[in-house]
Amino acid sequence: MRCPEAAAREAAGMTDQGPSGSQGVAALFSRGRLTAIPRKAARREQLLVHLTETLFERDREYSEREVNEALLTVHEDCSALRRYLVVAGLLTRPKDGSSYRRAG
Repeated sequence: MRCPEAAAREAAGMTDQGPSGSQGVAALFSRGRLTAIPRKAARREQLLVHLTETLFERDREYSEREVNEALLTVHEDCSALRRYLVVAGLLTRPKDGSSYRRAG
């Protein structure tokens, strides 16, 4: 997992190079924190793709605790974000839920 502080800054679009990602995603953050989880499916999907790309490395297995810790860097409701990521197919897990992986 990436450095939590750096990953949170990147997820919020606050890299040293300036805003990253689309304006829609950057508008969802204030001071490095996600202000709310979007209700509209398309906007939420855009956010989830962005979080997946910025918080989770490819070809790495994560425990549930590690996923929660990464998501907590941007929002307090890590369980909702984790569930949305799995339902969207962006994170995969075995049936026993013992680990998570970035899909693709």
